[in-house]
Formats: sequence, C-alpha cells, structure tokens
Amino acid sequence: MKKYIRDRLHFIIKLNDPPQKLALAFALGIFVAFTPTIGLHILSCLVLAWAFRLSRLVIITASFINNPWTIMPLYGFCIWLGIKITGEAAVVPAIAWDELSISTAYPILKPYLLAYVVGTLIVGTVAATISYFLFYWAVVRYRKMEYE
Repeated sequence: MKKYIRDRLHFIIKLNDPPQKLALAFALGIFVAFTPTIGLHILSCLVLAWAFRLSRLVIITASFINNPWTIMPLYGFCIWLGIKITGEAAVVPAIAWDELSISTAYPILKPYLLAYVVGTLIVGTVAATISYFLFYWAVVRYRKMEYE
C-alpha cells in the first residue's frame, strides 16, 4: 500500500502542469474530502477541475483521503470541533438501530448539523491550506532533484 501511494504521488508530481496548479488541484481535492457533501465528492472534484482548469486526476486522488477507512475519524473530529466552536450540546443520542431509516435519521442527526457543517468547513480549509504549501514544496523539490 505504501509503495502504491508513493508511486501515485510520483506520477502526479511528474505531470506537466506548473507546481502552483498541481498544488491548487491537490489542495482543492483535500478540501472536498472534508466537505459535508457525502456522496458528491467526485462530482464536486470534477466541477472544480473544470471550473479552474485543473487536473481531474490530482483533485480526485487527493479527495480519496476520505474513504471508508478514514471517514469515521475524519468526520468524528470535524463534528467534535464543530461542537466546540458552536457550543452545541454534545449528547450522544439513543438510536434504535433496527428502526433507523432515512426518515428517522434526520430528526436524530439534526442537532449536529450546524456543528458538522462548521467543523468540516474549518478543518477542510485548514487542511487544504497546509496541503497546498506542502504539495507545492514537494513538487518543486522533486523536480529540482530530478534535473540536477
């Protein structure tokens, strides 16, 4: 897995786009990964790639930081942070899992909606900003080493 990720990043860094465009695409993908629009991440990535004329591959690859293995810790942290910022009550609701459906989920989750949106947007913005500078640095450094 580690080798796959490293190979994927090397492939992305070698794309012919300028470092600024690659870093922006990567940062937007990271931002999308944290957005509260679960289920629409790939569509969001494609729209952003089209709107800003960036690499679809880079944006989508970066958005995969949010995946079935990481979704609970990422969104759990975002909700926790959102609760701290908004001052929402942090009471875990009693859920009758055998009776849970789309129509019963909304009333249970409604008290956490504001905290969820606030937390995901703040964490997404911070993560995207940091990832822009780190990815830009990595692209410039890699290309400099490659040409020396």
